[in-house]
Amino acid sequence: MQRPTASCLILALAASVAYSAVILDNGAPIMWAQTAAQVSDLPVQNDIVSPDPWNFLHRMSLYRLMIAATDPFMGSMGTGATDSPLWGLTLQFGWMLTSGRLADPTGATTCGLQTGDTMCISPQSWWGCVNHFVSVLPFLSAAQQGFFGQGVQVQMLAPEGTEGYCTTYADCATNHADVMAKWDAFYQGLKASTDSPLPDNEKKDAILGLYWDAHMASLHAASACSAKQSQYSTPEVDFASSWLNSAEYLSVTNFQSAFDKSVVFLTPLPGRILQEGDSAPNIPDMTPEENHTLSVFSWMKTMRSLLGGTVLRMWRSTMCSVANREKGREMLEKLLLNMDFDKGTFLSIISGMATGC
Repeated sequence: MQRPTASCLILALAASVAYSAVILDNGAPIMWAQTAAQVSDLPVQNDIVSPDPWNFLHRMSLYRLMIAATDPFMGSMGTGATDSPLWGLTLQFGWMLTSGRLADPTGATTCGLQTGDTMCISPQSWWGCVNHFVSVLPFLSAAQQGFFGQGVQVQMLAPEGTEGYCTTYADCATNHADVMAKWDAFYQGLKASTDSPLPDNEKKDAILGLYWDAHMASLHAASACSAKQSQYSTPEVDFASSWLNSAEYLSVTNFQSAFDKSVVFLTPLPGRILQEGDSAPNIPDMTPEENHTLSVFSWMKTMRSLLGGTVLRMWRSTMCSVANREKGREMLEKLLLNMDFDKGTFLSIISGMATGC
């Protein structure tokens, strides 16, 4: 695995200063060219593949290797080379780096900062902690299911002085049994889909359902990271909570987080960590699109506060068919990306959709 070039480092650092969401480098995920193209490019200790998931390039390599290993089973996703739903997690991880969210929020170290190791992912970062559950755990499951070759053993390096991060399949299966079982089911479903007589649209819907079951199980297990939020401002914590909540809405639509679609949804995310006093839609150093996205997330938080889980329960109940899930994806796209979309119509549209279930 190559070392990052100076130009790539400058790109990543400049992005965090410019306060605009940067998720691509020459049309690819951030620092993609510097990641491992095959499992043998990762460090090996005593015949065991031993990546350091607290190094950005190593963790991004996990995504590259998962995508490459599963692409032969993704035919039902479409004819493009970037239709895998795993691209969403990959691009999102790059945004976490360029927006400064993987750096040490405590100020106790220079991990992830311009003045320190820019490729360092801080174990104290809430964002880095949550991402551990949607990178390390699915990678270990993929290895267990033979996607990187039979007999390939993997043990992740653990961050020094920190506990609570599983490093092997057995360790993760013990501590997060439901999560690993669902990632296993996703990979097994991928393999089974190649011999399935179902039409591609039904296979696609089934695979995406398994993917989102595993994805959401990982995010729910990431509640173990919640104590790390104390190091962030109230606006950042509110945004983080709404970011997690938005995944609940996306997941039940079986959203296909392919490369192009993910770029569209991720680009308006805030390009820096929110500070006290930041109040959308009037944050002066952010774009109208970033302000709009934060406003929508704030509105969703208000709806949760006023109505509890009623809106989400209603939303879930309407996603009862392939047709309704398609409508749901279109609605979310309008809500998040169309600044002229009337948020007040959201609830009435959901109510109307529910009659079709």
